[in-house]
Amino acid sequence: MKKKTRTRNTIIIAFILILLFPIPLRYKDGGTVRYQAILYSITDYHALRGVEGYDTGIEIKLLGISVYENTTFDL
Repeated sequence: MKKKTRTRNTIIIAFILILLFPIPLRYKDGGTVRYQAILYSITDYHALRGVEGYDTGIEIKLLGISVYENTTFDL
């Protein structure tokens, strides 16, 4: 009985780690990086906008719903 419980706990912990482990995605727009996991994503913006300037900020999404967004345009 104890071996079944230990195996079950190991499987549950592995499943939770898969859901929460982020994969970094780097964009070729000046330095934007998105950390994408199954349950959430965090985007760190640093996107060039031609010769005018660039966007900076952070966006956080939980289950595809934007929870926090703070982006600004800098010259």
